[in-house]
Amino acid sequence: MKKRALFTVPISILLIAVIVTSFFLLSLKPNATGISQAQKLSEYSKPAVVRIIDYAVVEWQFNDYYPEVEALLQELDYQTVIGGSGSGAIISPDGYIVTNAHVVEGAKMQEADLANAAFEQLVALVAEHFQVDYNEAYEYMVTYTQYTKVTRALKVILPGGDVLDGEVKSYGAPINEGKDVAVLKVEGKNLPTLPLGKSETIEDQDNIWVLGYPAAAESDLLSPDSSLVSSMNAGQISATSKKTEQGSPVIQLNAAATHGNSGGPVINEKGEIVGLLTFRGDTVNGQEVQGFNFAVPVDTVKEFVNQAGAKNTSSPTDQLFKEGLTLYWGGYYKNALEKFEAVQRLFPNHPEIKQYITNTQKKADDSKILWSDYRTIFYIVDGVAALLIILLMVFTFAMKPKTAVASTQKNTIPDLNGDGKMDIEDIIIALQKQQKEDKKKDE
Repeated sequence: MKKRALFTVPISILLIAVIVTSFFLLSLKPNATGISQAQKLSEYSKPAVVRIIDYAVVEWQFNDYYPEVEALLQELDYQTVIGGSGSGAIISPDGYIVTNAHVVEGAKMQEADLANAAFEQLVALVAEHFQVDYNEAYEYMVTYTQYTKVTRALKVILPGGDVLDGEVKSYGAPINEGKDVAVLKVEGKNLPTLPLGKSETIEDQDNIWVLGYPAAAESDLLSPDSSLVSSMNAGQISATSKKTEQGSPVIQLNAAATHGNSGGPVINEKGEIVGLLTFRGDTVNGQEVQGFNFAVPVDTVKEFVNQAGAKNTSSPTDQLFKEGLTLYWGGYYKNALEKFEAVQRLFPNHPEIKQYITNTQKKADDSKILWSDYRTIFYIVDGVAALLIILLMVFTFAMKPKTAVASTQKNTIPDLNGDGKMDIEDIIIALQKQQKEDKKKDE
């Protein structure tokens, strides 16, 4: 047994080392600890944040022949565009979007109200152009101008550049009238999404981030594509129990925000929507004061999501993109590339995917090995190794070597000289006796 053990035990130890090594390699996971939580949230969330443009085109008929006014209206193509823009967040793969009611207020206004608002804008332009009093310009224009047509439009611009028609599915009321929430629907499939959190989890001084398309972040010096990139500003919850004059709950936060941020999501450290930015604090000496902004809490948002018949679910695009980012940040570029290419197949106009595919292709030669891809092979090798260990142990300790059986055959040479023992004399006598018998046979 000892000789066998000298051979089998080292082999068994080697096989055990193989099994331990395989389990260690399989346990290795991408390490993204070098990436800040804010950066992760930004990459996860921005693809689901959209710009919303609600506008109407009012066409005019001018009934006077004052040439200077006629020339101005010709420059305007006898049209006035009225409306505004805001932000929103996609909450379902099939295109449901949450935003503020006041962002899409024009879609719910009466045609005459839109025409009146456009007329006031036109009068202000005429007064400024001709350097006359507003009231004087108003009296003149109301006499000789009337609207002939109002064309509404509600557009949703995705971060990837797609411009989609939006439809209001549920609607609260503008800021000073009630709950400032609206739910829109666009046609889509496998769209990036954001999850809705719970209002009960919001506490004072919680870290939050506001996402959207603030007008203050726009500039003539920026490229046209820059308008597709949302901003994300950090802050904290300042108060959780405030209400509007109409009794609707709001949460106060100190993250910077401005025009265009309205309707944009406020997210927590888990990337969940905890509110929609709705309005800012009062101005001081005519100036906006940052750090005093308010949001509609997420439970209020859910009321309108339910009214619209929408379901807040994530999409395969979300999961694959997050998995790809984790692999990318961990240095597993080849594996990340597979995930990113899968995202592109599901949702070709994902805003970040082309750049990530390019980056992973450039870094592919430096990619780490993701051992979990070889899990099946490891399991087979481990199974064979375990079986060999068992066989070696059985061979070493259970199977005993055969031992020689002691002879029990009695001595066939008799005691011929009568001394009570067999010795050389007995052998000589036996040989002589045999020779005599052989001789007789020959005769």
